[in-house]
Amino acid sequence: MSSPAVSATHGALDGISHGGDAHHHDDGSKTLLGFWIYLMSDCLIFSGLFATFAVLGNATAGGPSGKELFELPYVLGETMLLLISSVTFGMAMLAMHAGKKNALLAWLAVTFVFGAGFIGMEVHEFAKLIADGAGPSRSAFLSSYFTLVGTHGLHVTCGLIWLVVMMDQMRRYGLTDATRRRLSCLSLFWHFLDIVWICVFTFVYLRGAI
Repeated sequence: MSSPAVSATHGALDGISHGGDAHHHDDGSKTLLGFWIYLMSDCLIFSGLFATFAVLGNATAGGPSGKELFELPYVLGETMLLLISSVTFGMAMLAMHAGKKNALLAWLAVTFVFGAGFIGMEVHEFAKLIADGAGPSRSAFLSSYFTLVGTHGLHVTCGLIWLVVMMDQMRRYGLTDATRRRLSCLSLFWHFLDIVWICVFTFVYLRGAI
């Protein structure tokens, strides 16, 4: 027969335990909510960059225009790499929900390869433009172009670093609630960047090449 003091102690411990669980779940929902807020702030940043490019798109200052500079087949290759990486990330998330750690790691590695290929092609494109005398200081059009496309590329680079960190955490800790939540956030981030790039490809490259 337990004393009132012991019962009270057990009750307090149970309350702390349940409270800790509730707090843990709250932390998960707050993390996702906070990440959605971050994505919305990123939307505002890219909206501002798109608006700037729209205003300065014809301010070539006698320099080359997008029609003279952009190589659509090359940019289409970049686009396909990033879109395929979005598909492979989707496969990684399916593997995560199925609890298949090895398949998840494999799909994340494939996603990294495609994403790194995209960044490599973009860096090569920038280097070629600068070598041809079409750097960001040449005109307001090129300044806005380099800023918009470069900001997207910087985001993809951060995503690649995040991918490497998550693969390391998966190897160390496996499929825990924390790693699942972080992968879900990374998935949102990666697909968001794909959507932004589709807008870049349509608004900057296609429109500029016509």
